[in-house]
Amino acid sequence: MLTMKDVIREGHPILREVAEGVKMPPSKEDEETLTKMIEFVKNSQNPEIAEKYDLRPGIGLAAPQINVSKRMIAIHVTDEKGELHSYALFNPKIVSHSVEKSYLTSGEGCLSVDRSVPGYVPRYARVRVKGLTLEGEQIDIRLRGLPAIVFQHEIDHLNGVMFYDHIDENDPFKIPENAKAIER
Repeated sequence: MLTMKDVIREGHPILREVAEGVKMPPSKEDEETLTKMIEFVKNSQNPEIAEKYDLRPGIGLAAPQINVSKRMIAIHVTDEKGELHSYALFNPKIVSHSVEKSYLTSGEGCLSVDRSVPGYVPRYARVRVKGLTLEGEQIDIRLRGLPAIVFQHEIDHLNGVMFYDHIDENDPFKIPENAKAIER
């Protein structure tokens, strides 16, 4: 079981590397890693388990955050309609996105960042993502709202990008042009 001690923090060089693609079919080790990642995200949202193991609640995790430089992400998040988006994916890729932007009014946080970083993070309002599930199924999903933001945040990790890289240094609360505010 993964815990917060497995999560590396900002400043670690792996967080700035472009992660390697996972060879298909995935190895047993890669499958086990991705399974542990989705379990961690789910456990972090369970108050009893989170308290027992001192887990910070998270809605997504990328393999580089646990010191594994491979293209794997785990996401477990509910959208504004209460629909659950739960995915553990190998080689996720944004294949298209909207022109319209969005941003979280509360800003973004990250399990690898132990400080609050104020500011708006501009993201695409809608994305289409392809990837391979643990069951070996090729998926093609369209996302909007919070799930779209979470996917972009986690896929950024696979490319060595941190969420605060997107915040305008001179005006952190500048509302991105052509953007929809998303409450969380």
